[in-house]
Amino acid sequence: MLFITITLILIACLGYLAQTTGLCMVKGVNQAVKGKPMFLLAILLSGTFSWLPLLIVDFTAELDIQTSHQANWFSAFGGLLFGLGAAANHGCGVSTVSRLARGEMVMLATVIGWLLGWILLAKFIDEVESDIYIQSQQIHFMVLILLSLLLIITLFCFNKANRTLWLSMLSIGMMASVVFLYERHWAPSGLLKDISLFVWYGNGQEWPSAERFLLILSLILGMLIAAITTRSFVFKGMTIALLIKHLLAGTLMGIGAVLASGGNDTQLLLALPAFSPAGLIAVIFMLLGIYLGGAVIKSAQLKEY
Repeated sequence: MLFITITLILIACLGYLAQTTGLCMVKGVNQAVKGKPMFLLAILLSGTFSWLPLLIVDFTAELDIQTSHQANWFSAFGGLLFGLGAAANHGCGVSTVSRLARGEMVMLATVIGWLLGWILLAKFIDEVESDIYIQSQQIHFMVLILLSLLLIITLFCFNKANRTLWLSMLSIGMMASVVFLYERHWAPSGLLKDISLFVWYGNGQEWPSAERFLLILSLILGMLIAAITTRSFVFKGMTIALLIKHLLAGTLMGIGAVLASGGNDTQLLLALPAFSPAGLIAVIFMLLGIYLGGAVIKSAQLKEY
């Protein structure tokens, strides 16, 4: 009971920080294109301190052995599709939930589309998952610790704004790893995956536990509190055109997440810290998809003028 209470508080804090920092890969790519890569780098390295909470449990706890996978073309193609969908949606997985918590009701269409994408390919979820990538846990932990020390030293060289940004992102990664100790599939993409499996296979698949829905509600609550306290909450309705656009974008993100074995939340907060080759390739192609999608959208907007 105590652990679930602590976990709920942590995930609410995670949601609060995600909202206040504007955690979003699309935003990160857009800033990097403009010559400001700091935000994107902070997102990509947010899981660096994930090893700290794992000291709570046994050194051989489930981490890279079960979450690190070989890369294949599904990782690349899925990441690319997810990135294209995120660009059209103007937000990735986590930021979609953040925008919904800020009152943007059109994000519901994205979530529905995302679920639809998972359902469409539910039959192939196990088939696209690549082989497990075995690596030395000792070396894995040592590299993470050295990278953590390097980041701590580097933080002193940053200005106040960048230092605050990095501390917030690293805190998000650390809190996420604690939540993973309680529920490995707590992320929004993980929940949608299991819902889609239940819809496809019926009684042959278990419905996600109530605790997992409670974790997502706590995440949204933290985001909502942040939106209210920062006065960024504005209720926005949706038009039919926007609904269709975000439904299609969400579906593309869902299909991409199936092929890549997870959305950007899973890749950033679990796969990258586990040094998963599949996760690395998926993230690289997500970034490429976001960049290409953004370029196409910008080109189309210029032609309208």
